[in-house]
Amino acid sequence: MYAWLFRQLPGPLWLRVFSSFLLLAGVLALLLQVVFPWLSGVTHLTDSTIGSETGTGQ
Repeated sequence: MYAWLFRQLPGPLWLRVFSSFLLLAGVLALLLQVVFPWLSGVTHLTDSTIGSETGTGQ
């Protein structure tokens, strides 16, 4: 898949390498700015149950 994407980029080798780094940086920025904050609000992975007294019978 990555080889196919690399072959589809236009220009000489140095431009394709530069373009692939720009694409990677864009995808990472999109993930960090949009996807991960949204996912954090939807899931409850950071909720802690340590120390809660509900359901323990104590």
